[in-house]
Amino acid sequence: MNTESETETHPTEKTKVLARTRHGWILDALAETGAVSVTEIAAQLGVSEMTIRRDLTELERDGRLARTHGGAVSTERTISSVAESVPVSFNEPAFQARLGKNALPKRLIAQAAANVAAGARAIALDVGTTTFLLSRLLAPQQHVKFFTNSVRNAIQLGEGLGEVYIPGGRVRNDEMSISNASAVAQFAELWFDIAFVGVSGLTPDGIYDYSFDDTEMKRVYLKRSTKKVVLCDAAKFHRMSLVHIAPLADFDLLITDARPPAELAEALAAADVEVLIAKQTQ
Repeated sequence: MNTESETETHPTEKTKVLARTRHGWILDALAETGAVSVTEIAAQLGVSEMTIRRDLTELERDGRLARTHGGAVSTERTISSVAESVPVSFNEPAFQARLGKNALPKRLIAQAAANVAAGARAIALDVGTTTFLLSRLLAPQQHVKFFTNSVRNAIQLGEGLGEVYIPGGRVRNDEMSISNASAVAQFAELWFDIAFVGVSGLTPDGIYDYSFDDTEMKRVYLKRSTKKVVLCDAAKFHRMSLVHIAPLADFDLLITDARPPAELAEALAAADVEVLIAKQTQ
């Protein structure tokens, strides 16, 4: 028969065992993929996101991983990536800071994208600084349905002549994006003539973004559009970020401001991606 003290300690021991199991699962996932999301881990293990955040904090304190917005990355992967001389960005700069960086190339890319969008009737616009500039140019278009998970884009488009649709859910601070599971499910039911997707990095392995939260919506845009367009200024060539969005073969057109270097150009050609270089008109 159990004593009172044995009954009291049993739940604590069970909790410790479960924590060790979770920690092992998280580290195994990091060893395989290099990055994990709080939301995804919680869903896989059937626990709360708060529990997973505590687990990640403990593992970071032990030097087993590095915390990021919405998840964690492997410290081993960070080291190996640097060793391969591929710049890696894990922290997302503030929106206004990004908006002012490489401003002219982004404006040129946005103008070229606006020309590509001519004639489309259902246009999807991702979050990001270049898509924000693009939304300003597209706002005057009539008889167009715009779909975006960016509140900033929606405000600019709402001042124009088209119809504007945004998904429901929590707005992510600073980026002002709506990319939770409910929002992703809503847009996953739609089909777009064309989608414009912003990225934070482009390598022969594909396209990258800073945020777990926004990546799933980017993938929806790529899957649910007739024409899939990536907007990426040349400063992001051969750069990686936290999350791998998709391989090069998952989009049709890259709009950029300079010719990609040879290795990247070969990979884009092999993936049958058209490259449009935006140039300043005289």
